[in-house]
Amino acid sequence: MWTVTESPVGPLRIVEQDGAITAIEFEPFRATGRPLGERRDDHPVLAQAVQQLAAYFARDLKEFDLPLAPRGSEFQQQVWTQLMLIGYGETASYGQVALRLGRTNAASRAVGLANGQNPIPIVIPCHRVIGANGTLTGYAGGMERKRLLLDLEQEALF
Repeated sequence: MWTVTESPVGPLRIVEQDGAITAIEFEPFRATGRPLGERRDDHPVLAQAVQQLAAYFARDLKEFDLPLAPRGSEFQQQVWTQLMLIGYGETASYGQVALRLGRTNAASRAVGLANGQNPIPIVIPCHRVIGANGTLTGYAGGMERKRLLLDLEQEALF
């Protein structure tokens, strides 16, 4: 099942399967394949996700509490788990994430690829990963969205 909610970064499609969020997509939504099931704005998990995303964008929520089931390889899962440990308003470089995984800095490219494949952006905060020199680097949702998300979190801290 799925729903769509408005946000400061544009419409977000939230996909649920078996009681867990499996994807959050930025518009334009993927043209290939349809979300599983029908649109159900009243589904409890989807309604909870909409509510928490609204609270996050209102700067009232700093940590999501949603059932998540991102699909990916073992390495991708490890990277996404590490992303969840980057605190609200904080950032980490691709190399730092690699080191936290027990890998060398040389694995930063692989971390970047896994980061870019994160199916549940915002909730799994891939926007908090930046370049080694502190610059903003690629973001599947676009650099403007990444900047907006980082700015939102920084402003909420002060």
